Amino acid sequence: MSDDQNFKGGQGQVIEAETFRDSVRTMDQAGKRKWIFPRKPSGRYTNYRTLVAWFLLAVFFALPFVKINGNPFLLINVVDRQFFIAGQPFYLQDFFILALGAITSIVFIILFTVVFGRIFCGWICPQTIFLEMIFRKIDYLIEGDRNKQMKLDRQEWNSEKIWKRGLKWFIYIVISLIITHWMFMYIVGYKEVFKIMQEGPFANFTNFLVMILFTAAFYFTFAWFREQVCTLVCPYGRLQGVLIDKQTINVYYDFKRGENRAKWKKGEDRRAAGKGDCIDCNQCVVVCPTGIDIRNGQQLECVNCTACIDACDEVMVKVGLPKGLIRYTTEDEIEKEKPFKFTTRMKAYTLVLLAMIGFLGYLLTARGEMEAKFIKPAGSSFFVKEGLITNTYNYTFLNKSNKDKVVTIKIIEPAHGQISLSSADKILLKRDQMIKGTVNVSFPEKEIKLSKQNVKIGVYDQQGKLLDSFETYFEGPFKLQF
Repeated sequence: MSDDQNFKGGQGQVIEAETFRDSVRTMDQAGKRKWIFPRKPSGRYTNYRTLVAWFLLAVFFALPFVKINGNPFLLINVVDRQFFIAGQPFYLQDFFILALGAITSIVFIILFTVVFGRIFCGWICPQTIFLEMIFRKIDYLIEGDRNKQMKLDRQEWNSEKIWKRGLKWFIYIVISLIITHWMFMYIVGYKEVFKIMQEGPFANFTNFLVMILFTAAFYFTFAWFREQVCTLVCPYGRLQGVLIDKQTINVYYDFKRGENRAKWKKGEDRRAAGKGDCIDCNQCVVVCPTGIDIRNGQQLECVNCTACIDACDEVMVKVGLPKGLIRYTTEDEIEKEKPFKFTTRMKAYTLVLLAMIGFLGYLLTARGEMEAKFIKPAGSSFFVKEGLITNTYNYTFLNKSNKDKVVTIKIIEPAHGQISLSSADKILLKRDQMIKGTVNVSFPEKEIKLSKQNVKIGVYDQQGKLLDSFETYFEGPFKLQF
């Protein structure tokens, strides 16, 4: 083996260019962390992303205080089994709706990725928004841009480094605490969180301990782990690798236009010299928050943050070349040099996506106003009195609406059934309330032909509207059938 073929590092490291993606950019050959110091991005897409991020952050911090008809807009209280989505209460009885919604969401993500790539990662993902729009901006504010951060990292622990790092980490802890408290508002409600804060840590030690653990998790994620959440932990990056094809919209480097890359020389005819538009300035690399070179093609670490697009466009403007060397496009468009076209496949997938969103919205809203069940107590039997056969049922009523209801119980099938309650004939059912009770159902002996006969019981409101019905069985004396 010649010298130019020898390995230069540990096992698996090769010199050949074809092996540029055989390692993680944030680790060296020994597996030690390589810290990323991205240059502060600026440009059209960065401005758009900032507006989207601030809007989503405003929604995140405002949503716990939003109520619809007196119900929280979103509450996922697993402990007390209270669930509110878009102001609508959901109970364990509605679990199938949530399950179908989860399946719909997974299919939606798959189809969305096939068409639009990893736009979600760069524009909507909470990890990206918190890291790039809050924590990374604190880095720039306190430590400066890329070069200053790298210089500070290399220097000894003097007074400057101590107070800058100390101030930054203190702000990180405060922000992590705020995020944790807001996350808890989505679990127990903002009133309960404020109550816990007022009572102090010793009155609610368990809650206090949980908050500390979550704060530590947020701090660890955004202060140290950072982009490795996307590259090492998040399964979406692996999923997109098998979903993206040549017709998927993604951030791509136009290699046909950019190669052969070479340094910029003023006044040079690059076409005549056989050079491409890429001037090899490396700005697309230094601005990348995951440390990759987009010119090497689509990579697992790319989150489609568009920082490289803005950086490249800025350089192209300075040297007088057309923008768009790195852009949102498809691989087919680059290879075949055809203008981007919203293909039939993309249109079909988009329609499916819209239909699935509509279906999910229907699942969330098109529920019955109440749920009624009539169950015979275990071991109970019928009794006969004055020509009537009577069965006893335990009923459970759940009011899923945002209004109080006064309901009555009636027999739908078979006819001539009678209802007798242990309380008043009309039952008050408050909003979001579940009540239980006992009801006797009677039929004339001549109406019951079988020892076990199906019956249908309905629950009606004051206007006579059927709110819900329940089919069960009615027991009677055994009769020989000829």
